[in-house]
This record gives sequence, structure tokens and C-alpha cells, in this order.
Amino acid sequence: MKLLDRYILKKYLGTYLFTVFALLLIIVAVDYTEKNDDFMEHQLTMGQIFGEFYLNFVPYLAVFLSPITIFISTILVTSNLASHTEIVAMLSSGMSFKRILWSYVKGAIVLGISIFLLQGWIIPKSNKIRVAFEMAYLKNVDFEGKNIHRRISSDTYAYLYSYNPRRQEGSKFCLEKMEGKDVVAKLTAETVKWDTTNGKWLVDEYVLRTFDPATQEEELIYGKGMDTTLPITPNDFQTQYKMNEQLTLPELDAHIEDMRIKGTEGVEVFEIEKYERYTYPFAVIILTCLAVIVSGRKSREGVGLQIVFGLILAFIYVIFLLVGRSFTMDQTIHPLLSAWIPNLVFIGISFILYKKLPK
Repeated sequence: MKLLDRYILKKYLGTYLFTVFALLLIIVAVDYTEKNDDFMEHQLTMGQIFGEFYLNFVPYLAVFLSPITIFISTILVTSNLASHTEIVAMLSSGMSFKRILWSYVKGAIVLGISIFLLQGWIIPKSNKIRVAFEMAYLKNVDFEGKNIHRRISSDTYAYLYSYNPRRQEGSKFCLEKMEGKDVVAKLTAETVKWDTTNGKWLVDEYVLRTFDPATQEEELIYGKGMDTTLPITPNDFQTQYKMNEQLTLPELDAHIEDMRIKGTEGVEVFEIEKYERYTYPFAVIILTCLAVIVSGRKSREGVGLQIVFGLILAFIYVIFLLVGRSFTMDQTIHPLLSAWIPNLVFIGISFILYKKLPK
């Protein structure tokens, strides 16, 4: 590593760590003030508050905000170098702008890989503790699913209008067995309840309808109660509150596949989470390059204008991120495209600004 790389990387990484620390300090102070009433209501100790919640909340927040904090810190570093004519001196010595940019990219690659590993395997484990704390003391979270569809096997499907996790009971239960496009058996009941003793579902006041497509014969059977063995347990109706944040990348893949097999709704949330984790490292590199291009020349208006312009671009990035998520939830675009929209837009902006940059 050359002297230039060490000089820039020291400022780049140092400013990033300082920016993250200052921002997190402010956020934690505000967040603690807002949640203090809940902490006092449950008579939580400082050890519980900071050991179980904030100790796991801070790393999650640091990684979540990393593209924006890296973007802002890069602008601070580069605009400061430009204001002191250090970049002009580098260019005057015959060094190309690409060479200066490469020093930043090296640091961005290190941060990108670190963030990918943290997001993929480490942060989800700490999120389990954080989310459990939120559900126990800060949120009143319960299963709120309606019109629940589950694929039991290749030819069997189950339906529930609603499910009450506290009573472990579902309403308007329907179980259908298909043969091609024909329904050959259909079991309906007003309620279905989990029997904790036998580990089975108890169907009450049921109607079983069977139909033979060949003979066109139909048979109706009425009953008071029946045990059914289904590959579904009350665990399948647990709340999905921030579950996407609690799964490692391998667990995300397995969970998405399981939801597709069962026909569970809301798989888009987990797909967005998966693809965004893969795009975050690229976002770090792209935003670093854009920040250097934006603030890489000395401005007569001073550093302030460059910082404001950078904040506007950071705000635009967040908008594209949120818009992409909403389109995915509406099933308008694929989650992979949604995750890449902000990066693709900012690659275009970076290319245009780079071409206009005086060399």
C-alpha cells in the first residue's frame, strides 16, 4: 500500500467511524427518551436496557445506515482535501483522478465486505435478542393474518379465515384435496383447534364432501369432531414481526423456499431483505465514488454547499430505496430489481458527473 493510500484510507475510515459514533449517540439518546416510559413501566434495570436492547440495536443501526454514513463521511473527507488544495496538488503532480479514486475504493471494498458478513451472519443473531426484547416490553405484537392459505402437499391445500394464537384456534377451516383441476375431497368446519395433548388439530362440527370425477357421484358426511394430522403446527402461525431481520442468509433462503412451497403470503418481504443484503456492499462502493466525484474539486461557495448537495443526494437514495420496496410489496416489480434500483440510478448519476468533472 502506497503512502497516498494510507493517507486517504486513514482519513476515510477515521471519519466514517466518527460519523457513525456521533450519529448513533444522537439516535440512542433520542430513542431512550422516547422509550423511557416503557422501561419504567416494566421496571427494567439499566443492565437489561443496554445489555439486551441497545447492545444489539446499535450494531444493527450502524450497518443499516452504513451507505448513507459512508456517503456523508466521504464528502466530508474529500471536500476538506479539496478546500486545502491537496487534490489539486495531487493532480498537478501528474496523478490521475482515477488513481485518487482508487484509494477510496480500496477502503469501500473493505467496508463492503465487512458489512456483508455482518448483515449475513452476525447481526441477525443479535437481532433475535433485540426483537424478543421489543416484543416483550415495547410492542404488543400478535399474529394478525387473515385469509391464510397453506399448501399441505402437492395435491392438498388448507385455508383459514383467521387464527387466534392465544387460544390456538382457527375459524372457517377448509381442507381440499385436488386431482388435476378437480376437487375430489373437501373438509369444512367453523373451527379447528390445536390439541396440545395429542399434537393434532381437532376439527369440530365438520362437513366432508367427496366427489368422484369419473362417476360424477358426490357424498356428504357430517360429523361432530375429528382429529386430523397435518404438517402444520401453531409455530407456523407465529407473528412475522421483523422475522426477516432475524434470519441469516442461509436461513433466509430456506425460509423463502418453505414459504413458496406452502403458498404463504408475504414472501416479498423476505426476498427484499435477501437481495438488499447482497446489494449493500455495492451501494457502499457506488456511493463512495459518487461522493468523491461530487466533492473532489475546490468550490468557491465553500465546503458547506458540497455537503448540502451530498445530503440531497443521500435523501434521493433513500427515496428510491423506499419506492422500490413499495413496488415490490405491490408485486409490480421483482425484488431483485427493487434492491438494485437505487444503485443503478446512482451509477448513472456518478457516470454523468464524472464526465463533467474537470480532469
